[in-house]
Amino acid sequence: MKHLVLMLWLLACTTTWAQNSFEATIQESENNEPLYGVSVFIKTLNNGAVTNMQGLVHLKNIPDGTHTIEISYVGFKTLRITRNFPLDNQYLNETILLQESHEEMDEIILTSTRSSRTFQDTPSRLEFIAGEELAEKGNMKPGDIRMLLNESTGIQTQQTSATSYNSSIRIQGLDGKYTQLIRDGLPLYSGYSGGLSLMQIAPLDLKQVEVIKGSSSTLYGGGAIAGLVNLISKTPQEERELSFMANATSALGLDLSGFYSEKYGKIGTTVFASYNTATPYDPADIGLTAIPKYDRFTLNPKLFLYLNEETNLNIGFNFVTENRLGGSIDFIKEDRDAGYFERNSTDRFSTQLLGSHSFSSTLSLVVKNSISFFDRKIEILTIHLQESKPPHFQK
Repeated sequence: MKHLVLMLWLLACTTTWAQNSFEATIQESENNEPLYGVSVFIKTLNNGAVTNMQGLVHLKNIPDGTHTIEISYVGFKTLRITRNFPLDNQYLNETILLQESHEEMDEIILTSTRSSRTFQDTPSRLEFIAGEELAEKGNMKPGDIRMLLNESTGIQTQQTSATSYNSSIRIQGLDGKYTQLIRDGLPLYSGYSGGLSLMQIAPLDLKQVEVIKGSSSTLYGGGAIAGLVNLISKTPQEERELSFMANATSALGLDLSGFYSEKYGKIGTTVFASYNTATPYDPADIGLTAIPKYDRFTLNPKLFLYLNEETNLNIGFNFVTENRLGGSIDFIKEDRDAGYFERNSTDRFSTQLLGSHSFSSTLSLVVKNSISFFDRKIEILTIHLQESKPPHFQK
């Protein structure tokens, strides 16, 4: 019995002697100030403690062997150290320094302002649509940007024709002719942005959309009294991008879009093409089209030249052709001689030339040039009530 008690006593002493402790002072690395409430934890042992007001921490009951100690604190980088217990003299009551962690926000670049002043000094009310919101609206309505703009505050897209679905932009209640529509800072449709332009722009190649509201938009001319919409295109990156989108609607509409971009050293290119078509649709069965018949083709290639770190140049053009016919369902489907209709034939062509050279961080030279061609024919058939008079065409 005595031998058994002696063996139990020796075993207890051995267990006690095998337990170790860890003591340290946790400070911040910049000014060596002690940190209060730092978590010090050994995950494998489920053993932990926090520092006191002096930054001291004490962990007990650590068995012999190698253990990883995790030190974490809000606003600082998590530190993991490995210690072999029992500790050497150099690790007794050691001082550990934590470094602050710096969280970075995603970079936001606004490119449509005409001056180099800071955001705080610029009175322009500038809003932009980008990222997930742009992709979401593009997937919901891949054929045009009407939905994209219509859900922005202060912007209404007004349908100007019941049969051809023509739409214009109204900002702050003003007519669409007072809203300027540009692409990459260059005129897209000159003074005709209040026409079919909303229905003729597919969003697949857009990086972001910038909107300027209020009087500051008049810096872009008298056609921008109400506001300005600047469509920012994607630029080539080091990694190739190849995107396709196909969309079919219950109204027998079809949207096909493709975008390609890639950078080859000092040369880059982007190519966007789309084909959009729809059949005449009359869901209310009133004999008039709610969605007209149309066929549209768009092509927008660009070439980017990166001459050096200070100088770059990009050249491109935008081409859109569309035939749109709305009105009487019988006239459109059966091609009858009588019946109301509205036919729009549109051809738009514009070039884009943009060059920039930076002399310093505050001084740069930017050269822009755009040549636009716009040809639109509108044909409307009206029927006189007198039977003796033939149908009258207006153009």
